[in-house]
Amino acid sequence: MAHSARNWKGARTPQAIKRDRQAARRHEVNQPRESRAKTLVTKTLRAAIAGDAELATATLPEAESALDKAAKTGAIHPNAAARRKSRLMRKVNAALAGSTVVGTARVTKSTGKAAAAKAAKARVAASRAAKAKGEQTAAGKARAAVHRATRGEATEAPAAAAAAPTAATKPAARRTASTAKAAAAEHGVPAEKAAKEAPRRAAKAPAAAKTPRASRAAAPAEGAAPAKPARAPRAKKQPEP
Repeated sequence: MAHSARNWKGARTPQAIKRDRQAARRHEVNQPRESRAKTLVTKTLRAAIAGDAELATATLPEAESALDKAAKTGAIHPNAAARRKSRLMRKVNAALAGSTVVGTARVTKSTGKAAAAKAAKARVAASRAAKAKGEQTAAGKARAAVHRATRGEATEAPAAAAAAPTAATKPAARRTASTAKAAAAEHGVPAEKAAKEAPRRAAKAPAAAKTPRASRAAAPAEGAAPAKPARAPRAKKQPEP
């Protein structure tokens, strides 16, 4: 049986588990000492900036001692402790001498998210305006006008072509429906069935077949043989009584 759950993200092997225990123990020992050193350094620097020489002189040895203890126990590196003591001493001396000293306080944002987003949009708009083209020449303007006109014609042409067949096929569909009804009446086919089959037959029939017979017979092609007369529809055989 596994010693840890399947979704466990921490250490699994004995060596890793031991390292976690050691790190937690070191953190418990080192963290308070490092925190005390930071607190005393900040207190001394603030007293020096405020002009309180007595408090700054009293807390300076404590801050140096706290840094030395943190370096001795391994909470911070010895070189880091020496660097912090040196910087603290220079800042305290400058502050007590009347010079301007920058404190250790963190700089907070003075603008909110909305103001920052608005400023970012303004910067983007300014950069785009700077990168935009200058005034075009007369030839460039003419080419742009021709391009726009050509693009408009190309857009309108497919729409007109799509609308034209629809308008042209409506009379043909009506003729096909009426012809189908007449043929159905002659052959005894129900009118509803003929009306339903008329659009399908019109779509399958070629373009030449949709033209009326009278128009084709009136204008025969030159040198072509005369068209055969149309054969009358065969009468439907009636069932015997």
